[in-house]
Amino acid sequence: MSVYRAEYIWIDGTTPTQKLRSKTKIVPTGEKPPIWGFDGSSTQQATGDRSDCVLQPVFTCPDPIRGGDDLLVLCEVMLVTGQPHVSNMRRADADMALRFASFDTWFGIEQEYTLFRGSRPLGFPDSGFPAPQGGYYCGVGADEVFGREVVEAHLDACLKAGLKISGINAEVMPGQWEFQVGPLGAPEVADQLWLARWLLYRVGEPFGISATLYPKPVRGDWNGAGAHTNFSTNEMRRDYDACIAAAEALGTRHDLHIANYGFGIEERLTGLHETCSYKEFRYGVSDRGASVRIPWQVAKDRQGYIEDRRPNANADPYVTTRLILETVCGAARSDRTSGAKRPVPRAAKRTARRDKVAS
Repeated sequence: MSVYRAEYIWIDGTTPTQKLRSKTKIVPTGEKPPIWGFDGSSTQQATGDRSDCVLQPVFTCPDPIRGGDDLLVLCEVMLVTGQPHVSNMRRADADMALRFASFDTWFGIEQEYTLFRGSRPLGFPDSGFPAPQGGYYCGVGADEVFGREVVEAHLDACLKAGLKISGINAEVMPGQWEFQVGPLGAPEVADQLWLARWLLYRVGEPFGISATLYPKPVRGDWNGAGAHTNFSTNEMRRDYDACIAAAEALGTRHDLHIANYGFGIEERLTGLHETCSYKEFRYGVSDRGASVRIPWQVAKDRQGYIEDRRPNANADPYVTTRLILETVCGAARSDRTSGAKRPVPRAAKRTARRDKVAS
């Protein structure tokens, strides 16, 4: 009998930051990956006396590691009753996306990460520190770039898997890199980001290199790691005022977003190293020190998207996209329902003056 290997991948119940788990099922050729089970007591998702949890396939793609007809199978974690497990963040994201489907929302997520060999980031000497930040960002050469072999292998794997990865670059700190996924809607962008994360960890194994999403992997005068999230609605893609309104809406629920944008966010969002303090909210054109950046091209074209720079590298993209949908689209729908003309707030007026200079 002909068979293929299906690598079932799911998100566990580890706190404060969930981890990825996976295991292999042999499936007869021609059959779709079925629901499966696992021991939830070993993944912080069940107790030993009621340990069974269910894996419900939601997204499949070719397995670029094994090749052939083998598949990667991303799953939602369900209870045996058929209800979503409390650790299952995807279901709420999918429901929110359906609620605001008429907005035709697009997301692009910039996933930063840091490569480690043992307990030190790549590029860091066994003792002390490397040269200060400056030449590492988008650098070239063995004295400034570390781990490119892993990064290229990861890019190849994502492309072979058919993921919508749109680019890679070396970041500001040695051993720190970024890849981008999107534009896609929710929850698809989060599905693909989680699979890209799994591939990053898996590709690093033969090299003896691990990747961390911790937001401040090295304390001191070094950049942290984020998951900047670019977002647009159909209205934003044709009307700059809608971009301003989206930024304003995000400011109305700043504390809620900060509380759900990843563990350790106060270590990264200090107001230094291209961040705004987690204690405040502001937006601006071309401002990487703002909570929300409006790209200069968007201000010039008077249409486009905004970038929420607050999410940590370890943020759950299902949670991030759900909150942005709820906050921005919820505010826009409220405006539509009330029939009120959108006011131009003071912050928007200040931004408009900056636009004239930026363009």
